[in-house]
Amino acid sequence: MTRIPDHHVYAVIMAGGIGSNLWPLSRKRMPKQFLKLLDGATMLRDTFDRIAGEVIPQNIFIVTAHQHARLILEYLPDFDQSNIIVEPAVRDTAPCIALATTVIRKRDPEAVTVVIPSDHLVFDVLQFRKTIRKGVALAREKRGLVTIGIQPDRPETRYGYIQAEASVMVEDEESLYPEIQQFRVKTFAEKPDLATAHQFLDSRDFWWNSGVFIWHVDTIDHEFARSMPDLHKDMATLHAFLGTDRESSVIEDVYSWIHPISVDYGIMEKAEKVFMLVGEFGWTDLGCWDEVVKVAGDEGNDDGSPEVVRIDSENVYIRKPEEKAVVAIGVRDLIVVDTPDALLICGAGSSLDIRKAVDILRREGLDEYL
Repeated sequence: MTRIPDHHVYAVIMAGGIGSNLWPLSRKRMPKQFLKLLDGATMLRDTFDRIAGEVIPQNIFIVTAHQHARLILEYLPDFDQSNIIVEPAVRDTAPCIALATTVIRKRDPEAVTVVIPSDHLVFDVLQFRKTIRKGVALAREKRGLVTIGIQPDRPETRYGYIQAEASVMVEDEESLYPEIQQFRVKTFAEKPDLATAHQFLDSRDFWWNSGVFIWHVDTIDHEFARSMPDLHKDMATLHAFLGTDRESSVIEDVYSWIHPISVDYGIMEKAEKVFMLVGEFGWTDLGCWDEVVKVAGDEGNDDGSPEVVRIDSENVYIRKPEEKAVVAIGVRDLIVVDTPDALLICGAGSSLDIRKAVDILRREGLDEYL
């Protein structure tokens, strides 16, 4: 039986980042969400298709930087251009979500919004959609903020964490997908050091923060008013100019003084009522080369190509232009990413330090490589 689409459910795909830890493939002119890091489509295409199975396409919005708006239409040629929300500057996730909420709330005051990053990998798409569906129902029923936590399988320092209450929330017999566990959230934790990550893993009540959020627009608007009143006031001003010839200039003006802040720190840690669903759909954040290697395997992009020769080498990931031959002899635990104008040679497990290298290139005025 075909499901009747819920026209009050919206999606916001956050696609404004550069992905410095995936340099030299991810650049300002072509950031990671537009790349094919693994076999198949771009991450943005995969994200759109994943959520389009649950949200009607005309209710999907993409937030991005001005210089990347054309890339969205290039890689999603059927996407409605009016649903591209352009940020004048990157100000982290709280302003991004506040802007998208203002746009959607003006269109539909009864909207329930699903916020998702554009650079995640999901293996079980049907289970993902079930979890989103349950989250929408929970956000409507409880009028709280809903997030999705991932069961950690290692002490990971790259992710933020969610601490859930010890007991599972009691659900009635008619609850949607009762097999998907739901908890009250106790607190949010920033990315920990390794010792703290071990403690989180041992405690068994901390979950990885997937960065996926679901809420009614009135609920998140109330939380912005309560915890970030200055930003809320700016968005209230913007609300009046949406759809007018002053819309772009007002957004530019507002963004000229907004300070960067994450939605976790600005809103979620202080929110009055937060729920977490357990995401059991095979989730990975492809935020650095080590994570790409973990998914792709040692041979990575070369796929056993005869132009890549490994002799007495182990755990060496090589990504190269098609026309180039690469020989690796007697090396271990390396990530090599070659592009026409830049070469990365990185020890396995150290790819989070690529951002430091990018900062050095920027300070040296070598922006043509960024």
